[in-house]
Amino acid sequence: MKKIKIIFKTLFVLFVIAACTDNLRDISFIDAIAPPTNVSATFDITQDNTGLVTISPTADGATSFMIYFGDNTADPVEVVQGNNVEHTYAEGSYDVKIVAVNLKGEEAEATQQLVVSFKAPENLEVVIENDAAISKQVNIIANADFATMFEFDSGETGVTQPVVTGNIGETISYQYQTPGVYSVKITAKGGAIATTEYTEDFEVTEILEPTNPAPSPPGRATTNVISLFSDAYTNENVDTWNTSWSNSNFEDVMIDGNATKKYSALGFNGIETTSNPLDASAMTHIHFDVWTPNATELKLKLVSFLGDGFGGANGDSESELAVTPTLGGWTSFDIELVDFTDAGLKSLADLNQYVITAAPFGDAIVFLDNVYFYKPSSASTFDDGLLNNGDFEAGSESWLVGVNDNSSAPVVTNAGNTYYSVNVTNPNSSEPYLVNTSQKVTIVSGTTYTLTFDAWSDRDRSIIAGIGLSDGDFANNTVGVDITPTRTTYSVTLLANGFGDSNSRVLFDLNGEAGLVNIDNVNLVIGNGNIVVNGDFEAGSSPWIIGVDDNSPAPVVTSNGNTYYSTTVTNPNPSESFLVNVSQKLEILEGSTYTLRFDAWSDRDRTILAGIGLSSGTFANNNESVSITNTRTSYSISLLADGFGASDARVLFDLNGEAGLVNIDNVTLSRN
Repeated sequence: MKKIKIIFKTLFVLFVIAACTDNLRDISFIDAIAPPTNVSATFDITQDNTGLVTISPTADGATSFMIYFGDNTADPVEVVQGNNVEHTYAEGSYDVKIVAVNLKGEEAEATQQLVVSFKAPENLEVVIENDAAISKQVNIIANADFATMFEFDSGETGVTQPVVTGNIGETISYQYQTPGVYSVKITAKGGAIATTEYTEDFEVTEILEPTNPAPSPPGRATTNVISLFSDAYTNENVDTWNTSWSNSNFEDVMIDGNATKKYSALGFNGIETTSNPLDASAMTHIHFDVWTPNATELKLKLVSFLGDGFGGANGDSESELAVTPTLGGWTSFDIELVDFTDAGLKSLADLNQYVITAAPFGDAIVFLDNVYFYKPSSASTFDDGLLNNGDFEAGSESWLVGVNDNSSAPVVTNAGNTYYSVNVTNPNSSEPYLVNTSQKVTIVSGTTYTLTFDAWSDRDRSIIAGIGLSDGDFANNTVGVDITPTRTTYSVTLLANGFGDSNSRVLFDLNGEAGLVNIDNVNLVIGNGNIVVNGDFEAGSSPWIIGVDDNSPAPVVTSNGNTYYSTTVTNPNPSESFLVNVSQKLEILEGSTYTLRFDAWSDRDRTILAGIGLSSGTFANNNESVSITNTRTSYSISLLADGFGASDARVLFDLNGEAGLVNIDNVTLSRN
């Protein structure tokens, strides 16, 4: 198995290299491929006393599988994703192991019990239930002695039966088109010709209202949002949510403690801000959340009275756009306001009416929440590594309370800077996770990460920072960090020892002690972190130098607000490429492997040398030739400090091999 995995991984890498012959491409995406998850298999056994079983493996992120049959078969069988394998068993119980393999050769496995019997299934027990959260979905589980699998007949006319099959003892689900009473049948099958059936008249129910509230909006700066209705923001005055001319029934309801607008028998409904027209001209989007059991289409019309305070014949302008909601679940819509102006709305500066129309007309049920206009935060230049919105300038975006995907971490904006902030009032050192903020991110088991962040408080206190799983056993690696009233940058190195998946997280547990906790500028990188200083050149040349001369600052330029290294080679010499060079002195550990990432571009197609090495003595180094073009491109190379290392070593770029302009920016170097 190990040999097969190595061959597969090697072929994949060779394929990538072969596909990139023109110039060196960034293949760092390979590192981000997550191990396979949700590994399982379905068994389909023939009812002819032969013991022939079809095994169909599945997994998220897998390209192939190795199937260990669990009998006396010596070797496993490889199966490509989407295919299956047949195997003949004698009567008995077997532990079938399914090993899923991804593009990188990483594995994940699951073991399932397979019962092969030539007796008719006995003691069939069936549980059929309506799903508590998904409308018109039923969940079925069947258990029986001497059974391998079961089939579910839905009882619907005009539908091919059985509609779904599953392994004995496992839950399967099926969603009906319409509610009602159906004569359902469950058939348990083993290896025998005879089967065992169960029938029942089952009522499929329709969920007519949400059981969970709408998703919480992200924290946003007050200047970036105009809210009509939301618990997250300060709401503007709305004259009415149900005008006298509306064709609908309206009521304010609470969904799990969250205020929500409910419309029933909805044909069309008017909402008005006539006494306080809204100026949304500085916003870019309108957001709203909808839950409906039956509305197949919704239309939203924005109306402006063009500042005269009257509509109709006085020349109001309007435009209408349609959206399609998901039935039986919350759907979040974010519509660009330019789509309304392109469709005929003449002004966003004085919005007076908002009209919702539904299909089926006069019969739709719609729950509405979180209606607001907004604009995204200004683009941030902060490097958050593997994370998103590490500086919180986009508000709460991507940051959760605990592991709840529908929650938003609390943020504040002070002197133009947005950051996470919470005050712990009921601490419990044995349950520090009760006050927590997390961001979900892929963590690869066995990999070392560096977590860097700013933190401060209103007192001396400690917090817990780390990485870990967001479900299951919540395995993690965390450290205690002592923070003070002085804003300070902290950095911790963390090993994902025995845990990791695509749904992991970076986490801060804060409930261990009382007091304020502020967090900002969170960065997570693979390895021991970026050891380059001023890699984006925004601080000018320092500490970048020409060659190894500490007194020769490297040339930089600033264009469109961005500063970067720039030089033009006019007298190239391939044998002395080091004569035009930019370097930064830093520590390189002998025998360590480093990842060097950078952006580069030119005025032509040409090559440069990028690497690491000594800054004196033998000048031993390891570098690679990188082909750059006139298109700014990100590159990534792996470099081994083979036989050299020093506290004053360097990262280097030798540029004199060919003529032409060379621009370099966003340089990072991390130890793997």
